[in-house]
Amino acid sequence: MKGNRFLSYDWDAIAGVLAAVAAIILHLLHIVDEHIILPIVLALMALLFISFMRHERNNERTAGQVEQIQRMSAKIKSSLTIPDVVLIGPRQLRTVSEQFARGMHGEAILFNVCLSMYRTQMLFDILLRPAIENSQVTSIHFVLDESQKELWQTEILPKITACSGGSKVREPHWCNLSKNLSFILADTQPDGATEALLSFWGEPFMAQSTERNVPRYVFHVQAHSELLPHFVELERNCRLRG
Repeated sequence: MKGNRFLSYDWDAIAGVLAAVAAIILHLLHIVDEHIILPIVLALMALLFISFMRHERNNERTAGQVEQIQRMSAKIKSSLTIPDVVLIGPRQLRTVSEQFARGMHGEAILFNVCLSMYRTQMLFDILLRPAIENSQVTSIHFVLDESQKELWQTEILPKITACSGGSKVREPHWCNLSKNLSFILADTQPDGATEALLSFWGEPFMAQSTERNVPRYVFHVQAHSELLPHFVELERNCRLRG
């Protein structure tokens, strides 16, 4: 490493400075006169000019390489296809769910979610409380199957009421939902684009037990996905039927 640093010094400039200092000292000591100093000065100027030209060529070469790398990067970036849907596994599920809930604003729609996953206080605090206590969320609308009415009244509604911001949760729209898909739909910050978390009832997407169902995999539907208009239409139709 020291050898590389030694070789990296600009020895042309160092030699020029040393020669200039030596010439000045010799002139002050009256060892050499102006007729000798002048050729030395001219030689130093030529040496510095050659050094400058060499560095200029190196700078031009470096600029060309940087420009080539930028073109290659832009070409690679343009060839990449942004996915419509991203699969979220168990390890990232909690983090993504909390980030999604805290990034929502405006109206949030929870369609055909399995209320049993909110039965324990721990899962309720992870999956639903952040959305309820998010000050940017103005209202939360549930569209639920009628079979979950009792669970809503006895276990979920009391937890919601105990949250700050619980009043923004509207009375659910009760429908007969035979579909096994579930989603959370909301605008997201900071650009206001609509996104969704999509899940499915049953294995392998949801771990089922006698007491509760717990999501295992969800799909993060991106803002440019063509699935989003379908979700909006599905939710609207169920509300009208309900």
